[in-house]
Amino acid sequence: MNFMPKIPLADWISSATDWVQETFSWLFEPLREDFGDFIEIFAEDWLMGIPPWLFILIVGVIAFVISKNVGLTAFSVIGLWFIYNQELWSDLMNTFTLVIFASLISVIIGVPFGILMAKNKVAERILTPVLDFMQTMPAFVYLIPAVAFFSIGMVPGVFSSVVFATPPTVRFTNLGIRQVSKELIEASDSFGTTGTQKLFKVQLPMARATIMAGINQTVMLALSMVVIASMIGAKGLGQTVITGLQRAEVGTGFVAGLGIVILAIIIDRFTQSISSQKTQ
Repeated sequence: MNFMPKIPLADWISSATDWVQETFSWLFEPLREDFGDFIEIFAEDWLMGIPPWLFILIVGVIAFVISKNVGLTAFSVIGLWFIYNQELWSDLMNTFTLVIFASLISVIIGVPFGILMAKNKVAERILTPVLDFMQTMPAFVYLIPAVAFFSIGMVPGVFSSVVFATPPTVRFTNLGIRQVSKELIEASDSFGTTGTQKLFKVQLPMARATIMAGINQTVMLALSMVVIASMIGAKGLGQTVITGLQRAEVGTGFVAGLGIVILAIIIDRFTQSISSQKTQ
């Protein structure tokens, strides 16, 4: 027996969403149209305009330069060739585009907020539960406001990926800055450095490895949203996985999923190699 009337939380959220849609329609419409067009141009004209063999060659050269690892270079070349051989190249480019934009936006948002948390205890107390909420909320839930604000397509896919993938960069940036030794901070203070100089010349360089670990996690989380984002019209390998699921085509879905795994391994090893180079 319910002794209290039901709290109309769902109605409140729906009303708030409608208000946000109407109030900020001037922002959402250009983002949906202009940013959506830019993403399409980036994927279809720029990336797909590069011959696959040249793209694979460039990735192989970059892999060898940043890692000096023949195994990673060979895996990158063979893995990308396999995706091309399976006629999934256009899907790969769309997936790569989604991951690039979601990761860049997440890092651009995450690093400043991480710095703010490290510098301000009040901001840390406010942002910590927000980050907890963002990380514990099921990823599928983020599709609802994404569709409400941006309709369907790549833009809501990027939006939902950003919300899901930003917290690691914020947390690791905060952690990295706070872990800088007090002796270094005191030494910089003794030389009369300003707060900005201390941040950019001492704290951020010393926290670089930790921040890069957070960025690596952000990229991986953005990639993990590929299949989920395809449910709201985001093009790419995730869409092929969903198609295989809907049509019970096990082979099609498995091959597309294998393509996502290959891309994930390549990106993960690239970011780790970049991080290890920065810390040497």
